Amino acid sequence: VQLQASGGGLVQAGGSLRLSCAASGSTLDSYYVAWFRQAPGKEREGVSYISSIGSTTYYAGSVRGRFTISRDNAKNTVYLQMNNLKPEDTAVYFCAAKKNRPLSSLWMLASGYDYRGQGTLVTVSS
Repeated sequence: VQLQASGGGLVQAGGSLRLSCAASGSTLDSYYVAWFRQAPGKEREGVSYISSIGSTTYYAGSVRGRFTISRDNAKNTVYLQMNNLKPEDTAVYFCAAKKNRPLSSLWMLASGYDYRGQGTLVTVSS
């Protein structure tokens, strides 16, 4: 499966963006998908995760209550709605997918995912 993230851009603090992770080459409905981000000079961070049918979601503490992950398997797309953005959310965001369900304590490890898309840059100005 090939993944492509889009929807990034420049937004003021307090604003919103919706990222999309579109899949091609295979249907996404059997994959577990997560969003990650990496800011310059910082460690890669798991942002959010969604199970193959969308019944289970996880969030990093830094985004919980502000970000919402969802998926539309009919459109082969996973979304990340980001509200009340803060300057510290500035990063390159990318999505990753895996066939097998990760352990709940390990969803945030990017190395556990089999496929990764190109990132999209999110810049939040203060």
